[in-house]
Amino acid sequence: MKKNVTRGLGLRRLVVAVTALMTLAAVVVGPSPSASAAPKPDWFVDESTLPFAPLDGVDAEQMWGVHNGAGYRIEVPADWNGDLIMWTHGFRGEGERLFFNENEFPPELRQWMLEEGYAWAASTYSKNSYNVAQGVKDTHALSRFFNGKVGKSDSVYVAGYSMGGHIAAVSAENYGNTYSGAMPLCGVTGDYAEFDFFLDATVSAQQLGLGTSQFPVDVAQWYGSDIPAIKDAFGISNPFAFNLTEAGEQYKQLLELRTGGDRPNYDEAFLFWFSIPSGTGNGNFIFDFGAGDGTIALRPGVAVDNSETVYQFDLDPAVSDAEAAFNADVARVSADPQGRNRAGLSNVPPVTGDLNVPVLAMHNLGDLFVPYHHAVIYGDTVAEQGKSDMLVQRAIRGVSHCGFTPQELIEGMSDLIAWAEGGPKPAGDSTTDPAVVASDDYGCTFTRYDGAGHTFATPCP
Repeated sequence: MKKNVTRGLGLRRLVVAVTALMTLAAVVVGPSPSASAAPKPDWFVDESTLPFAPLDGVDAEQMWGVHNGAGYRIEVPADWNGDLIMWTHGFRGEGERLFFNENEFPPELRQWMLEEGYAWAASTYSKNSYNVAQGVKDTHALSRFFNGKVGKSDSVYVAGYSMGGHIAAVSAENYGNTYSGAMPLCGVTGDYAEFDFFLDATVSAQQLGLGTSQFPVDVAQWYGSDIPAIKDAFGISNPFAFNLTEAGEQYKQLLELRTGGDRPNYDEAFLFWFSIPSGTGNGNFIFDFGAGDGTIALRPGVAVDNSETVYQFDLDPAVSDAEAAFNADVARVSADPQGRNRAGLSNVPPVTGDLNVPVLAMHNLGDLFVPYHHAVIYGDTVAEQGKSDMLVQRAIRGVSHCGFTPQELIEGMSDLIAWAEGGPKPAGDSTTDPAVVASDDYGCTFTRYDGAGHTFATPCP
């Protein structure tokens, strides 16, 4: 656990990383006020976003259209090897428009897949919102549609970012007869832990910065006076010259423990995530999580819970007087039973860890949007099922959300497929031993510093 005061960072490096996250900042996953009372959206596929151009120098056929209320893209190389990779996209807000981005997934990964003979397919899903179940079902339906339109696949793999990582993990558990392997990337593999983190970040900021906390917040007051006061109390008002106060250090350490524990690259991550622009001002990205009411769109009841959470400011497992006072005073929330129903493909589908196909997962150590504790939870959950032999996890030294370099993605997919086809289990990192995670060289084995990736990555010793 590092106790240094995090100070200024060069403007040029900050601008580079901010540019990479502008799209992310527009689609913060957060509970939606009065979600259960909202009218049913009239979903529609924006068919203007379906067509996509071929890659230069790659001989492949592009197909697109609408199937079962969802848009799709399919690409098949001329020398198709018979295998199919399903790509699952992340959260795209609450709007009614179903669409594809211009580059639906990293172009370098797309080029590698096609050149290696793999076909790929992706769905817009037939609904937006944090609707993992729909993504699971629509992706599976598209894999079946591919069989009729193109030809039956020999093997099918599923991979995706963020909410798409959640979808990939759940898909592998529920459709083991379809998928030969899965690659959740920066995935919400701790399911409800994502939303609990939003609660943690909000009530702890209030309690440490204002001396009191409540949930849900008064949104007008939260943005009007609370956030500026909290930033001043923490010493983070100036995004280019942090000078953390005692309260700021306590908040920083509390978040580290709530997002994966003592680990490299966290100091840089804290500075980064509390500096980047958001829709409500520089450095507000994490604070924007506090604008919700604890419900998840299209789901009934409050889904967040910190009723039994023990918050701490350091690695000492004993509860200090300061920690005891904080835990006694901080606002507590208990989830409604209907808001956290874990039955099958309803509500937020649970990641059970009951793996029957190989899974290779990757996560950035400094991700504070879908934090690294999802990787820790996933490793523990799979171990509890006795299925650790089916899981490989890789820690990447980066601070952004889903900010993997092309080499990391290609190596991961290549290793997963070779493993699923009968090769040896690939190497990975332990996520279940806190001492290993805290070591200075953790995350060095599989981090690739090619191109402009990992601007804020801590150098390996």
